[in-house]
Amino acid sequence: MSTTLAILDVGVMEYARALVVQRKLVARRQAGEIGDVLVLVEHPPVITLGRNARAENVIEPGDVAVVECDRGGDVTYHGPGQLVGYPIFDLRGCARPDFLPARTGRLELGPVDFVRALEEVLIGVAADCGVAAGRIAGLTGVWTRELPERKLAAIGIHVARGVTSQGFALNVENRLEGFRAIVPCGIRDRGVTSLSEASGRRWTVAEAGTRVRARFAEIFNRQLADGPVSWDD
Repeated sequence: MSTTLAILDVGVMEYARALVVQRKLVARRQAGEIGDVLVLVEHPPVITLGRNARAENVIEPGDVAVVECDRGGDVTYHGPGQLVGYPIFDLRGCARPDFLPARTGRLELGPVDFVRALEEVLIGVAADCGVAAGRIAGLTGVWTRELPERKLAAIGIHVARGVTSQGFALNVENRLEGFRAIVPCGIRDRGVTSLSEASGRRWTVAEAGTRVRARFAEIFNRQLADGPVSWDD
């Protein structure tokens, strides 16, 4: 089982470009050429449609690009001030995080378990930033516990030949007006928030990124290493 995790912080990158990077990293991970990688990125404004997206959930995109992708879930919005993470993990080599119940005879981590682990990472990051957060039964993602519950982070993954791509989008200090163009994740009765808004103090993407790294190391029991990781560019 892998015990290290490479961190590839690419800064600001267009969403279409990040898709190319992910595909190349996934191919290299499937071939066993690299270990597990966590890509951290900020995107310019973009609306993405997951495999279950409904057209009516895109309300008024204006000049913002709308891009289809292969992750699970419905529609979401990315923009500056939001930390996006793309874990390129081989689930067949992932140890089961301690918070998940044991499963007799199963060593690998399943896709649903992996999503729960990503939620656990982000719940911990929220706590580090002074925000009480958790899950809502039947809904994927991370939500504030204070009523009315509002979404802090969206999660949607893709798995091919045991290797994950896509991942999470954590609202840190982004302008939430961008979400008015959509029905976030197709959920009409709950709003969105950010770490900065929910905590009452400004958090930067860099500060959130530091906490994401630490929580990934804790939840997945990994040693972290910053790149370089080549995607054969």
